[in-house]
Amino acid sequence: MLKHPGELAALLTAVFWTITALSFEAASKRIGSMIVNLLRLIVGFVFLSIFAWIYRGYLMPMDASGRTWLILVISGLIGFTFGDLCLFQSFVVIGARISMLLMALAPPMTALISWMILGEEMTGKSWLGMFVTITGIALVVLRREEIPKKPEGRRKFRFNYPIWGILLGLGGAFGQALGLVLSKFGMHDSISVAAGRIHGIAQSYDPFASAQIRVIAGIAGFAILFTILGMWKSTYQAISNHKAVVQLSLGAFFGPFLGVSFSLLAVQLTNTGVAATIMAIVPVLIIPPSILLFKEKVNLKEVLGAILAVGGVALFFL
Repeated sequence: MLKHPGELAALLTAVFWTITALSFEAASKRIGSMIVNLLRLIVGFVFLSIFAWIYRGYLMPMDASGRTWLILVISGLIGFTFGDLCLFQSFVVIGARISMLLMALAPPMTALISWMILGEEMTGKSWLGMFVTITGIALVVLRREEIPKKPEGRRKFRFNYPIWGILLGLGGAFGQALGLVLSKFGMHDSISVAAGRIHGIAQSYDPFASAQIRVIAGIAGFAILFTILGMWKSTYQAISNHKAVVQLSLGAFFGPFLGVSFSLLAVQLTNTGVAATIMAIVPVLIIPPSILLFKEKVNLKEVLGAILAVGGVALFFL
């Protein structure tokens, strides 16, 4: 028996998300982030369904209760349709490395949402951890420069990356945070919330089947968007781009299939904060492949900022 199965699942999730972020960045630059979002969910759903049929004997999660379906569908719409729509577009605008650095804000956002909605306690160490994480991210995305023709060499802050891309990355972090909280609720048969505390958590629903439901919701959400925006023709044309299809298939295997499933397994087997902390090391893991594969120039300040951001997340929860 593994001594820390939840922690190991969270560590594997971080590795999977690193691979999927790089794969989807490459595919998104070829055929667009919206199309990649929809196709990777469809491919991921195929992987999930085959695995569920072999592992559980159910091709579809028809054994889930109505309550489980409702909460996980909402979670999927928030996490995939909104959150990943923002995240994947940020891949195109500012790249996977900076986007995943902004995703380090997801764990603090998770706790902040719980504090505001459920009244869960936020300690002084928690606030300090949030400050350290934001400082680390600011170290990477901001720079100081002198304002010309100003007395005494006044300086002001500028963004190293487009503000639109940074806002998209923050939207992705928020979507993941809220989606993760709802996922944990949805995977349990009965949960009562009273006076800001969770009581009566009963038997857990299978994380792979839970991921199926979330992916179904994500596909439905994007299908509606594609219909409204008239993007189906361009989607059919994108399928002929074989390199992009290979890249998004690789990303779908490690993302909607393994990544999402193992993240739900992690929060099911261990403390949500600990799992979120371990999964937040992606900004550090992604630096070496970004340099080797995409020839990105990473300076010391950016490396220190990534480490500081992840350190703040660790301080926040541990």
